[in-house]
Amino acid sequence: MELRNFPMDRQSCPLILGSYAYTSKQLRYQWESGASVNFEPGMTLSQFDLMGSPQRNSTYRRREGEFSVLQVNFNLQRHTGYFLIQVYVPCILIVVLSWVSFWIHREATSDRVGLGITTVLTLSTISLDSRKDLPKVKYATALDWFLLMSFFYCIATLLEFAGVHYFTKVGYGEIPVDEEEWDDLEGPKFDESVIVMSSVASVGLIEQRRRGSLICPIYKDGPLQCETPKKGTMERHTQTERRIPGWKQIFFCLTGNDKFRRMRQRAAGQQQGPGAMNSVSRIDKLARILFPASFFILNFLYWLGYVALADEFKWRQPPPSIIMAK
Repeated sequence: MELRNFPMDRQSCPLILGSYAYTSKQLRYQWESGASVNFEPGMTLSQFDLMGSPQRNSTYRRREGEFSVLQVNFNLQRHTGYFLIQVYVPCILIVVLSWVSFWIHREATSDRVGLGITTVLTLSTISLDSRKDLPKVKYATALDWFLLMSFFYCIATLLEFAGVHYFTKVGYGEIPVDEEEWDDLEGPKFDESVIVMSSVASVGLIEQRRRGSLICPIYKDGPLQCETPKKGTMERHTQTERRIPGWKQIFFCLTGNDKFRRMRQRAAGQQQGPGAMNSVSRIDKLARILFPASFFILNFLYWLGYVALADEFKWRQPPPSIIMAK
């Protein structure tokens, strides 16, 4: 069988009748007029649909002369429902699931990396399971190309986050503060072995905090209030410099330019204002559009090429070994 278009393949199985001892001058075969090939009512195949059974009278030329043969082709088309349910739909859903990381905050490194690795491992399991019953052919089938395309998108999602993490996320969320900037706020001392909670007045604790950090004084008298963070400890979310062209930014990302990265770190410390908090990377914004659009276009071309533009059944000359066996 020719399995390059598997599982959207069409197979043509020939049945050839002829003589290997008498030439066409001595013996000639012809099909009867009408329905020369009949099938048992209700006969079905588990994996194929019988599309037709064309027949013809033919002659085959060999060194001994020309020989009359009868040929009928059983044209079969494979059922794709099983593969759609077990392979194609799960792969599409897994690829779509990997895009969820574009909407996850870039500070959640473990969440985004874990989601990407999970999708890659799931695709690996589906790929191994789908090929265990196939013959070991030397070429790639249509199913293999689809799995490779899904692998590419899942791995590209991980690489996209690597670029976001390297160029638009600096540190762990806060700008480091020197030791001189630590404040010691002392309150009444207390016995560490026994802590008595009073409902009338809260006990003062020895607390040590950073100047300008977002810390709620939960052990103060009165209603609960939170201090507003100062500008010096603004969360370090950075965006790519607008003065640098986009193509240069991509080039610096691919080459790992340290000078550009240090410039980004300096810009992170100078960025202020509420717009800097919880900002979204422009790389993620672009990926939210680019990944789904390109995946849809590739899927459209894939199904158009393998289903809508599939080759029609053609007569093929059988090899000499088949004729000699008859």
